[in-house]
Amino acid sequence: MHIDLNCDLGEGLGVWTLGEPGTDDALLEVVTSANVACGFHAGDPAIMAARCSTAVARGVAVGAHVGYRDLVGFGRRALDVPPDVLLQEVAYQVGALQAVARTVGARVGYVKPHGALYNRVVGDGVQALAVAAAVAQVDPGLAVVGLPGSAVLVRARELGLRTVEEAFVDRGYRADGTLVPRGRPGALVTDPQEAAARAVRMVRERRVASVDGGDVEVTAASLCVHSDTPGAVPVARAVRAALEAAGVELRPVAP
Repeated sequence: MHIDLNCDLGEGLGVWTLGEPGTDDALLEVVTSANVACGFHAGDPAIMAARCSTAVARGVAVGAHVGYRDLVGFGRRALDVPPDVLLQEVAYQVGALQAVARTVGARVGYVKPHGALYNRVVGDGVQALAVAAAVAQVDPGLAVVGLPGSAVLVRARELGLRTVEEAFVDRGYRADGTLVPRGRPGALVTDPQEAAARAVRMVRERRVASVDGGDVEVTAASLCVHSDTPGAVPVARAVRAALEAAGVELRPVAP
């Protein structure tokens, strides 16, 4: 058995850093894929270059973490962006990270939406098509990462793109397989051992407990931990240790 472990990184801006200093560097010692913010919800060229440089030095795959143009809301506000505009904005972000990555010897292997955009393209076929079309037009060799069964993965496959289904070790699930909205009870899983047990069960049984008390089926080639989850580094370390102890190999799915 094998699995990818991805994390959202580079979500600072100028002198502002998200979370505890050194969190990104510590996480890049643990994860196998780095979703690097591309400047719209967070990130700037210097941060993008630094994260890509560290990632390539440690054998970590690099992906473009694209979001709504919403620095104030950290990309977590639902915005009604016209699909033609969204297509160009996603293309812009992917292209920016590709260019910066090349300057430090890294390459972008996949695209993963962020925050409100990620949740929107689970069920919104129009916005999902805009995201998938942007990826296909910029670089059809890129994979698209998303929630199992989401519209964006359906649209991406229709356009001939490779898709990667993911599950979240540090987020709560509802009975329908979607994530519990942030700010609501059960949205975050911050206990390292709980997250680790969830991760192993996701890989071995393809199931996770929902906040409603039942089980949700998950089919994932990649597991995600967020860098802004409280205790993200201990969570990621516990998850990796538990997976390896269970005989699960960790490797990127989109190098």
